[in-house]
Parts: sequence; C-alpha cells; structure tokens
Amino acid sequence: MFENIYKNLLNIIDSGEEAVLLTFMNHNDTKSGKIKDKIISSKTNLEKNIKDKELINKSIESFDTGKPQFVDSDLGSILIEPFFPEPRLIILGGGHIAKPLAEFGKQVGFKIAVVDDRPFFANTSRFPDAEIICEDFESSFEKLNIKKSDFIVIVTRGHRHDGVCLRKALTFDNNYTGMIGSKRRVDGMIKQLLEEGYGEDALSKINTPIGLRIGAVTPEEIAISIIAEIISVRRNGRDGNKINKASWPEFDSEVIEKMVEEDDTKALITIMSSKGSVPRKAGAKMIAWYDGRTLGSIGGGCSEGEVIVKARDVILNKGYEIVHVDMTGEVAEDEGMVCGGTMEVLIESF
Repeated sequence: MFENIYKNLLNIIDSGEEAVLLTFMNHNDTKSGKIKDKIISSKTNLEKNIKDKELINKSIESFDTGKPQFVDSDLGSILIEPFFPEPRLIILGGGHIAKPLAEFGKQVGFKIAVVDDRPFFANTSRFPDAEIICEDFESSFEKLNIKKSDFIVIVTRGHRHDGVCLRKALTFDNNYTGMIGSKRRVDGMIKQLLEEGYGEDALSKINTPIGLRIGAVTPEEIAISIIAEIISVRRNGRDGNKINKASWPEFDSEVIEKMVEEDDTKALITIMSSKGSVPRKAGAKMIAWYDGRTLGSIGGGCSEGEVIVKARDVILNKGYEIVHVDMTGEVAEDEGMVCGGTMEVLIESF
C-alpha cells in the first residue's frame, strides 16, 4: 500500500538529502489501530509537502535532534521519523593506509568508495566492500558525484596527487575533507593554495594533518586515528560545535529497500523511542513475516522475540500495535540481559 512512499524515501536519501516520514494513525485504543496515511518529504520541501505548522516544526525538531517525534493532534497520532543519507567515506588513494581505513569505515557504518589510478591497488580483491574507481584522480570526481553527506580522505602516494585531489575537493560542500601528511608538507600546501587565491575560510575546513593525535605509527593505527576523527566530526561536528547532528538516526537500508517490494504480507517493526541502555536506539527497524522470517534487528534477545511473536497477531489484524519493551531491573535480570532501558516499539502490518 505504501511501497511508493518508501521508494520516494530511498530516492531522496540517494540524492544526498535528508528526509522525514510522517505516519498517521487512527486509534482503536491507546496502543492499537489502523494506519491512515503516510507522507514523505525532503527537508528542503517541508512547507510544500506538509501543510500543518505544528508538524513542520516537529519535523524540523526531528532533523535537529536526529530522533523521531510522536505527536497527538487534531489529525490523530503521528509518528515523525527523520532519515539522513548513509554517510560515504571516499578514500583517494588505495595504498597501505587505505586498506584498513576502508575496513574500519565499513564496520562503523560508512559506504566506501576507493579511487586510485593503479589497477593493482584499485580492485575488488583488495577492497571487496567498496565502490572502485580506477582512473586518474582529477577525472574520478566526475564519477563520484560528491554529496553533502560525504567524507573525503586524501591518502595518495605523492604530494602532486594530494594537491590535485584537494583542489577538486575544495569545490564541493561536503561533510568532511581530510588530508594526510607531515606538518611541514601540509603547511607548504596550504601556503601554496593561499597564493593561488583559495580563501582562508575554505582552507580552514580541511582536516590536516589528518587523524586524532594518538601517536599512531602502523597503517592500522593511522587508520584508527583517521576513522576516530571522522566519527567525532560525524557525531559532534567540527571542533565540537555540533555542525552535524548530535544523534545520527538509525538507518537500516536493507529493511527500507525491502519495503519497496510488493511481496508476502509482513510487519514493519520500528523503535519509536528509547530510554536508558538499550541495544539499538529510536529509528531502528526490522521486518517480520508470518512464517517466522526476519530482516534486520531491534536489538536481539528475548524482548525482540516477544515483539516478533506479537507481529504475527498484527499481521492477521491488518493494523498496528505499540508495544512497551522493558529491559530494566528484575525484568532484565530474569531474561539474562545486560541492558537497562525501555523501548516503545511500533508494529505495522503491510
């Protein structure tokens, strides 16, 4: 019924924009009912797609906090969910630092793209989880389609290639640009760019020498220092000024992609809110089918199992139900859980 909504959501996210999804509910009681409608909008088109001022303000609040909002109004109960593009880590240079950097980046939730003009370094055997571009660095930018959500790391094999990459990167308004190199080498590059007419404001956004100062020596240690700095910028913004979102929403791309398909009846399970120590935060999603198959996770364990069982009833009733999941105190202890929080979980039949 709402496959096109999720298709539009993916299109907005893939274009590099933030999106908000509004789910309108008609209650039978305080915890169950029917889904009345869904509206999707990019951040730039809020006023065009959402007419209610309160809902626009709550949508903006969701973007600012990275957390879903739940509203009770004359229009009914409405769940407002923010979605941000999956961050992409673009690694310019496929050498000894790039390999562990790509691996660590993948593990902490980045899409990976690797560029190098040498086939021996730019190949899927070396980078099995990355988009590979094997050509000269300057022309590679035409294929990268740089978005605001992208993080660029320059780790090429030489000063000349670094300069080419940095000059191209400075033409884009992306989330982060960092360049490896000694302080002397970096200072020389910055001085040269100033002489070429690049502004100090633009150059001040370059993170260089790249990485947190942890005394890293080996390629793996250097990669860890770089990815740690990138995580800090992603979560806290540059210099801790929270230029980016303090809480990056959970985004389960496989789950959203599956929602586009018209297949067997299923239930979409979403964490609406969470408190305390829980395995996954608000916004996390999974799918449960009536035959017991699942995709994604809201944290695992017995609590997830109970929600999956409840999803079977929701599928049969063709509506929705809100389930309270308690992981605190004696409840958690009895189940052998190490968590200590609670979650409000929405189960929708599709």
